[in-house]
This record gives sequence, C-alpha cells and structure tokens, in this order.
Amino acid sequence: MNAPPDNPTTQADSVVDWLINGTRDERFVDNIFAQMCIRLQQAGIPLKRATLHILIHHPQWLGARMMWSDGMREAEIALVDYDVRERSEYIGSAANELQNGAAEVRERLERDPSLGRKHALYDEMRARGLTDYVAWPLYHTLGKRHLVTFATDRPGGFDDAHIAGLKKLLPVLALVSEIRVKNRLARTLLETYVGSHAGELILAGATRRGTGTTVRAAIMICDLRDFTKISDNWPRDDVIDLLNDYFDAMSEPIARHGGEILKFIGDGLLAIFPLHEPDACANLLHAVTEARKAMAALNERNNGTGRAPLNYGIGVHVGDVMYGNIGSSSRLDFTVIGPAVNMASRLEALTKQLGRTVLLSRAFAEQVEPKFELEHVGQYEVRGFSDPIELFAYPG
Repeated sequence: MNAPPDNPTTQADSVVDWLINGTRDERFVDNIFAQMCIRLQQAGIPLKRATLHILIHHPQWLGARMMWSDGMREAEIALVDYDVRERSEYIGSAANELQNGAAEVRERLERDPSLGRKHALYDEMRARGLTDYVAWPLYHTLGKRHLVTFATDRPGGFDDAHIAGLKKLLPVLALVSEIRVKNRLARTLLETYVGSHAGELILAGATRRGTGTTVRAAIMICDLRDFTKISDNWPRDDVIDLLNDYFDAMSEPIARHGGEILKFIGDGLLAIFPLHEPDACANLLHAVTEARKAMAALNERNNGTGRAPLNYGIGVHVGDVMYGNIGSSSRLDFTVIGPAVNMASRLEALTKQLGRTVLLSRAFAEQVEPKFELEHVGQYEVRGFSDPIELFAYPG
C-alpha cells in the first residue's frame, strides 16, 4: 500500500479545523475572514494585515476587497469598479501579477526599496512598519482565481513555519469562501434581475408555478415617449446609453423611497410600493418628484450634445395584485398581475392623449390628499373597464 501523503502539523492547524467545523452558521465571508486572522494571531503567526479580494458578478462592481488589520474585530469592505484595471492602483500590483498567472508574490519589505517591486502599496506598507508581504491566488471551482494576502511587522518577516501554516489554510479558505460567495452571488443576481423582495421569496423556496400571494400596493408604470423613432434613427450604442440613463433617472428614486422595480419592458418599467408601509403612496409621489428632476437634468445634459429631450408618461393606481410565479413549466416570471396593474397601464397610455406627464386614479389620489397638490382632470373612459375613471394629474 502507498504511504499516506506527508501532511506535517503547522501553527495554523487549529484555524484549519475551525474553518472546517466552526463556521457552518456564519453567513458572511468577511466575518469569517476577520475571525480567521484573529485566530491566526492567537496561534502564534505574527499577522499584522490581511486582505481577501473576490471577483463578483454585479452590474456595477468588478469585485470586493476585505481588509483586516491588527486590532480590528471586523473586516473593512471596499467595492472595486470595473475601471480599476486601467488605474495605477492595479497596474503592477500583486493582484495584477496573480491574475497574469503568478503562483505567488512575496515582497521582503525590509530590503532596499530600489531592489524591490515598484508599487505605491509596498511604500505604504513600509511606512507602516511592515516587514514582509505575501499574496497567493485563491482557487475556486472552474479555474476562478481570487486573491488573499498576508503581511507582518516581525523583524525578518515570516519564517518558513509561518508560511507553511498560511499555505495550509488556502484550500480550506477557498472552499469556505466559495460557498459564501456563491450564496451572495445568487442573492445579487436575483436582486439585479427581479428585485430584492422577489429575490428573497425565491431564495426562500417560492419557485412553484402558480404560487403567489395577494398584495395591496400602489402600482407605477412608466414609459418613454417616441422610443420607436429614437431606436430607428439613433446608433445602437447611443440608444443603449440613453435607456440606461433614463432608467437610472427613474429607478434610483424609486429604490430610495422603498419601491420595488419588478420589470423593465423595453423602454418601460413596472414598480410597486406595497401598502404594508403606511407612507407607501406618499413615497411613490416623492419618487416621482425626484425622478422628474433627474429627467430634467438628463435632458439638459443631452441638449448639450444635440440630442432631443426625452419625454415620458407615468400611470399610477392602487389596488390588490397577485404577486408570484407565472410562466411555462420550465421558465417562470416573478411579477404582479391583476386589474389594478391593467388600470395603471391604461393610465400611462392616457398621459399622451391628455398631454399630462403623470396621471393618478381617484383610488390613489384619496390616499395622498391633502398632503399633495393634485389637479383634477375629469372622468374618462378607460379601455377594458366598464365605468369612466376619475383622473388626477400630479404637477409637483
């Protein structure tokens, strides 16, 4: 029989055991990382500073950096944007070297700086009295490479036993971090594509077709005017930029005031403000006010580049909606349906006919009067509804 592989004991063995057996109930990798660093110190490894760099799938951020320093109980988290790879903070860094294929980056900070690597980070660590720095790739499945670094202020730097202990951690830290990163990734992707509340429901198991709940909510539907003409006459990339700017102007105020965007439909969006929040209807109008200002600022910027102003219409209603899974046996959509949604859609269509930017149903107007100044527009026939609907405009 073959002898078992040599696996000598190290100072980090107790920390390895804790990572395997003691972290099952910890949801967040940054908490695990900070506790790991503290335990390494307690095990006799002279750790002064450590970082964990994780690449993430997010529409805005390339990755996240978790940094721990001696004396900290929690790690600091900084998000890293996609442009970082073009900046000096990345070029020539350990992250740059490792992403280019290096298996290890070690910088002895006590030696003559003229003989070492040239990067601002090393100068900063020397200024803080650090003596040694090591960085290794952290391998997740399918070849995904992340990064972990350790630094010390011990005279002479890390010794061979310290390095052996830290290296022994790496495969276990990779497994433990990958589980948390993938959990966070699933949550981030769901929040990105279906919204935070729907994402939580899906993660909790609400994935069966036809399941759902009845929710009383204020419903807001917004649509861009003349988009067909714009998309036919503008270059493709300009159209995409325009849509992104328009959705930013509309979406950020909605999120800020507690609304949830359930769907982008071409150049339109559907959002709800559930009425379990007592000020939901008022919050919707506050969001509309801020979105209107953001659109005015966007049009002013576009005017400076020769682009025509963007016009839009918003329809608002309040009522019960069915909130849940609808679709085929293999492809579902988590959305809201019901007559209240149809009414909001019809009001949005009427904004163009009546020359108003925002139209509200009486049912919604009753929720916000007299806190907001509304303009009575009159009664109008609405397609699909037997009785005329009393409408109000919101000029604020």
